[in-house]
Amino acid sequence: MTENKSVSPASHVGRPAPVSAAGLPLPKRWLATIAFIWAGQAMSMLTSGAAGYAVVWYVTESTGSALVLAFMTVCVLLPTGLISPFGGVVADRHNRKAIMIAADGAVGLISLVAGLLILAGDVSLPLLLAVCIARAVAQAFHSPAMMAAMPLLVPDEHLLRINVLDQLLVSLTSIGAPALGIFLYTTLGFSSVMFLDFAGAVFAILGLALAKVPTVTDKAAKQQHVLANLRDGWRAVTAHRGLGLLIVMVTAGMMTFGPLSAVFPLMTYDHFGGDGYAASLTEAAFGIGMLAGSVVLMVWGGGKRLAALIAAAAIVVGLATATCGLLPSDAFGTFVVLVAIMAVACAWFNGPLMTLVQRTVTEEKLGRAMGLITAALGLATPVGVALGGVLAEAVGVAPFFIIDGLICLVVGCVTYLPKAIRALDEDTGSGRR
Repeated sequence: MTENKSVSPASHVGRPAPVSAAGLPLPKRWLATIAFIWAGQAMSMLTSGAAGYAVVWYVTESTGSALVLAFMTVCVLLPTGLISPFGGVVADRHNRKAIMIAADGAVGLISLVAGLLILAGDVSLPLLLAVCIARAVAQAFHSPAMMAAMPLLVPDEHLLRINVLDQLLVSLTSIGAPALGIFLYTTLGFSSVMFLDFAGAVFAILGLALAKVPTVTDKAAKQQHVLANLRDGWRAVTAHRGLGLLIVMVTAGMMTFGPLSAVFPLMTYDHFGGDGYAASLTEAAFGIGMLAGSVVLMVWGGGKRLAALIAAAAIVVGLATATCGLLPSDAFGTFVVLVAIMAVACAWFNGPLMTLVQRTVTEEKLGRAMGLITAALGLATPVGVALGGVLAEAVGVAPFFIIDGLICLVVGCVTYLPKAIRALDEDTGSGRR
């Protein structure tokens, strides 16, 4: 059961009032609410991306080891995977707007403290690891609340586009954040990047404070034990067999693709002999590709076969990744182009998957469903990074790209074979639930 749920839309001048994907009436200026939220989130993404890349480059310069980079990445991603299910429970029990504000505030304070410690000369791998873990814990509560709130704020026909907006902003920040992080890191010092991230968190909180987000909670969830909440969320996800299978396949894909995020800088640094700006160029190319792919998806709308789109994207990513591993050391330009192509396909993963989940799972259980999915993807990535880091250290970074790409190619080829997954596309035109 829910509060403030499924109110019949009123008419305005002979036309029905806009209705959200969750069935709630929307204000005529619903787009302004989205603008307030995403303006703040965009600034936070930019500053967090700059801070995150400064950390990655510090570790790369200090150690030059794929294994250390992989270990850091695992430790950063693991809390998100472990805690997100509980973040989903909180999102279904309490005000989602307040949860997002609290999470953004925690990230800001963490960055402020880190900046002060680094400014005092106390920069070390344990400090950076502790900071990244704390930020990941905050994200574990922010992400399920954010994704569960979106169907409350936009009409169903625009749901995919709003979900793609998330990765569109990630793409835009990926273009500028690494260069911004490197610039501040090399000119004003490491601490300046952390202080900028604090300012970005403040801006995100302001954007949320100005937006009106409906409150939808599950009364039954408040009376249940946390484990019972998690069980209900799992049942909501697996009620449609095809959705459960698709999530398994996407999880496998994340295990395969995850290690690349840890060894991308080392591929530039070790195989191509590039410096920090070359590495940031690679990241920018990935961001440009994600941007192009996201824009195409927003304009196109994804069509009716979202599950097929996910499978096709995995195939393209696999082919591009394997080809990267075959490049000679003087082909950095080709590597950058292939990274951009890879990113175009990557843009077609998250938005379609989240849209299928939001259309399939009821609103009062959506926070838990998003929490469990975030956990699955969050745990898959560090497991993949850990295995990939060991493999890259053993065989070399370029051969690792070949192996990783071939595995991703196989995952993409088998994803669309199950009839239950194909049925998700057949049900797309029937509405949200």
